[in-house]
Amino acid sequence: MARIAGVNIPAQKRTVIALTYIYGIGRAKAREICDKVGVPLESRVNQLTDDEVMRIRESIDNDYQVEGDLRREMAMNVKRLMDLGCYRGLRHRRGLPVRGQRTHTNARTRKGPAKPIAGKKKATK
Repeated sequence: MARIAGVNIPAQKRTVIALTYIYGIGRAKAREICDKVGVPLESRVNQLTDDEVMRIRESIDNDYQVEGDLRREMAMNVKRLMDLGCYRGLRHRRGLPVRGQRTHTNARTRKGPAKPIAGKKKATK
């Protein structure tokens, strides 16, 4: 099992797919990394030599922002919006949908499980 950017990469998967286990690397970036380093797209992680793993690790460290740094930057972006007090920041602060979705119904992922209101009866038809 190779360890790249602090993440254990699954050994049995193809290299392109295994690289997507790193936060911040999707299919396109994984393919780009493999092309840049010269690793065949069909090769599996357990078939890689130590030199190839080292080249992949160095390429990711030098050219991409991944894992902790990326998560920190994302959190700082949200915190900046909240500190500004702009509309998007207020929506983040209240735990409501940020991108204009309706909240009368739906939005349960963002709002959490439904909370019953005391004394309210269900409407009958």
